[in-house]
Amino acid sequence: MPPRFLSCPSLKAFSGSSNVQSPLAALLINPSKTSVRAGSIESRERRKHDPYMMAQSRRRKAANVSRQQALAQERVIQGDPLHTEQTEFVQELKTTQSGAPSASQSEAKLNYLVTRDGLQDALEYSKNLTSPLADPDRNTADPQLEKEAAERHLQEHRNAQEAINRIVNISNGNNQDRMRLLTQKCIEKLGRHNTDQVLPPKPTAAQVPNAVRPEKTPRVGRDTGSPEVQVAVLTAKIMNLSRHMQTAKNDKHNKRNLRLLVHKRQKQLQYLRAKERGGPRWQNLVETLGLSDASWKGEISM
Repeated sequence: MPPRFLSCPSLKAFSGSSNVQSPLAALLINPSKTSVRAGSIESRERRKHDPYMMAQSRRRKAANVSRQQALAQERVIQGDPLHTEQTEFVQELKTTQSGAPSASQSEAKLNYLVTRDGLQDALEYSKNLTSPLADPDRNTADPQLEKEAAERHLQEHRNAQEAINRIVNISNGNNQDRMRLLTQKCIEKLGRHNTDQVLPPKPTAAQVPNAVRPEKTPRVGRDTGSPEVQVAVLTAKIMNLSRHMQTAKNDKHNKRNLRLLVHKRQKQLQYLRAKERGGPRWQNLVETLGLSDASWKGEISM
């Protein structure tokens, strides 16, 4: 009978251990990672022990610091692209935006598109409509009762007037109501339906001989779409968001919205400057809103 041999000879006698694994089995159990996420703990540990990666990290940090210093020097020369100078109109916008109650009732801002004259007319009409009727028979009328009824009606009218004034006051409105009031102020201040009567026209271009220019369509109503009005409305929104970001440092969503508004205003300013050729309308806008060259010139980094 021929001798028998095992198909898988044991290596226990040569290694002295029963837990022997081949290199392929070790790779299957602990596979090596080919890619590491940039911000993970493993990447930071590798960077600590890799001098080449540490040098790259220092070089990137030095480039960022130098770029921040260069931007800071440009802002000192050109101004801040976000904040504006304290002009009379900007101060009025900030006062309305804060919603602080006014000292006098006549200076209080009204909400819901209510005008001061319209409110007074409505209150007078309500007072006359609810006034007590006099007794047509004067022989049986009691003057004391009529006097008490008139005093009671006057006191009720004063209470109603105080309640209406508190309701329509902008200090009791929300942020959306204040933004609507700011938009109206921007339209009335910088709308071309008002500025065309005061400002001279822009410098004319070179006249082309025998050129037929189409007549402009006359404006109907208030100007709400000119670049000046859009820049003023964007400035009001930027002031609102920048005031919010002072207390909410980690609000990344509104920080991105603020950056978008600043760049959108920059495009509008560049278009208006090229269109008006730096004329009186451009100068009036810059002086009214207190804008610096950094709001429209060069790169804006926030």
